[in-house]
Amino acid sequence: MNTGYTDVINGGYHHDDNVHGYNFHGYNFAYLDEQTKRMIRRALLKAVAIPGYQVPFGGREMPMPYGWGTGGMQLTASILGADDVLKVIDQGADDTTNAVSIRAFFERVAGVKTTTATSEASVIQTRHRIPEKALTKDQILVFQVPIPEPLRFIEPSEEETRVMHALEEYGVMHVKLYEDIARHGHIATTYAYPVKVDERYVMDPSPIPKFDNPKLHMSEALMLFGAGREKRLYAIPPYTRVKSLDFEDHPFEVQVWDEPCAICGATDSYLDEVIIDDAGGRMFVCSDTDYCQSRSGNEAQSHGSQSHDSQSLDRKPKSAEETA
Repeated sequence: MNTGYTDVINGGYHHDDNVHGYNFHGYNFAYLDEQTKRMIRRALLKAVAIPGYQVPFGGREMPMPYGWGTGGMQLTASILGADDVLKVIDQGADDTTNAVSIRAFFERVAGVKTTTATSEASVIQTRHRIPEKALTKDQILVFQVPIPEPLRFIEPSEEETRVMHALEEYGVMHVKLYEDIARHGHIATTYAYPVKVDERYVMDPSPIPKFDNPKLHMSEALMLFGAGREKRLYAIPPYTRVKSLDFEDHPFEVQVWDEPCAICGATDSYLDEVIIDDAGGRMFVCSDTDYCQSRSGNEAQSHGSQSHDSQSLDRKPKSAEETA
């Protein structure tokens, strides 16, 4: 995006039926009507002003069932501009059903350019991962959120959880983490690990692996979270302090693997375990397909240049007798 994120959220987009030569066949730009987009952008402004606070919004029906990213799609539709480049990932991959479907949807109803390269995208919609490549101030990350309330499994009453947030009564969250320690000897929660935003609100970062939690802290990018079923949205503005809950004697730790990625050799990325044969053989590969492919390409170029250099060094200058 060429403008700041507040301008993007606050300023509406008005387009003709044909953008970049693409006809929308009766659809409004990015599917949602302009009044709905403005309503969602106003809610986003409040969410940005109060980091981690859940803001209700009037969610609309999308041509996709709940649980498949309708909340994230509404946020993306509300902030998307004709000049944006969109990337959609599902569990870090660009080629899974959810990612392909949402990407094709916005290509059809918005006519925007899409990409699989993290560095080229201005808006990234994600399900359950944060890209490995560091995001920049010109990017917006939109999360699909199934359950926005971090206290839901401790206190099922929506009325009570709102009171607990208002009074900052988060002791029960530490009790839940302590139960993990008492049962397993360590904090066993591996995803949807609760965080405290700007030393105020405890927030569910969506079901991202806790490996991604450190990427929330002081990120340059604006991060937006949308829950379609529960009609809630919240945000983490750029350069916001985000701390994962822990104890002094049991500090927060991310997952580690004993093996590198079998494709690119990465040791600093989140790895998926893949079963490769009927005998139970397995390998670990990067969850982020763009990161893995870019590393593989760079290594191939590096090996190619090294091979070329070694061949050049092996060549000895011909003597006068040999050239005669």
